Amino acid sequence: MGSAIRTSGGRDGEGQKYALTADADDAGFWGFAHEAEGLFTPLEERDEEGARRVRFVGCVPQGGLRKSLAHVGSRRAVAGNAWLDLLDAHGTTMGSYFVNEVTVVAVQPSARAHGAGLVDLTVTLWCDQALPGAARMWDLIRTGRLNRTGMWQELDPEDRRAWLSVALRSCEYRRRGKPDFPAGQVFTLDGRHIADADSFYCALGEAVNGPGGYFGWNLDALDDCLRGGWGAVPPFTLEWQCSAEARARLAEHRPAGGGEADEADEAPLFDLLLTIFEEQGVHVVLR
Repeated sequence: MGSAIRTSGGRDGEGQKYALTADADDAGFWGFAHEAEGLFTPLEERDEEGARRVRFVGCVPQGGLRKSLAHVGSRRAVAGNAWLDLLDAHGTTMGSYFVNEVTVVAVQPSARAHGAGLVDLTVTLWCDQALPGAARMWDLIRTGRLNRTGMWQELDPEDRRAWLSVALRSCEYRRRGKPDFPAGQVFTLDGRHIADADSFYCALGEAVNGPGGYFGWNLDALDDCLRGGWGAVPPFTLEWQCSAEARARLAEHRPAGGGEADEADEAPLFDLLLTIFEEQGVHVVLR
């Protein structure tokens, strides 16, 4: 899954939170929106086929999206696939989701007081990556409030996966071209709140890249991060505090080589993590 920053065609999106750009043509800008209500809808609230019903509030549809407005209720109302960019307060793209089969189902004048000529546009679309619970972290990034360690600890276990997904998608934006720490660094991993795999990756990302930082969210991604380009490059030292408690909680057996495997090829997650670190030149000090 990529993390590259997308742009919104150089258009002024200051004050807007979302932008849509056609997938087939990077110049096919579809417009900005102040809100995208329903984007992070839980699975049980979607339609029978799994589509989300999203209401783009306060927008001026352009390009292929605008053409679809005249065909609500017919197959021609399908605008197509697009990139949905999440914007900061200055209109810079923080991260993006790929959305399939954006279809206009309703349009009405926007109730926004300063929105002369704006419409509220209701569409259906498919997007597996926009996880319920992700909206909170995007808002923290947008408002500059993702500024202290341990914020992920306040989340329910099911929301930590959403936290990690946003950490990945916003990684390049938040690092802004900052180079990796040089080899030989010492990072401190706080193991007190590591209760499962997701909480481990939340804690590791924070240890390397600060509040809301990303440094993998599964074994393959961790291996990729350790090859450089994600904040730190081996060799470095990882001081794992409260590691005994973490070892007990990361006892779930996983395939040792990735993918499917029988029980003989499996090992506790804690041991697999240590093996990956060792193979990539990370010295782990268990505290």
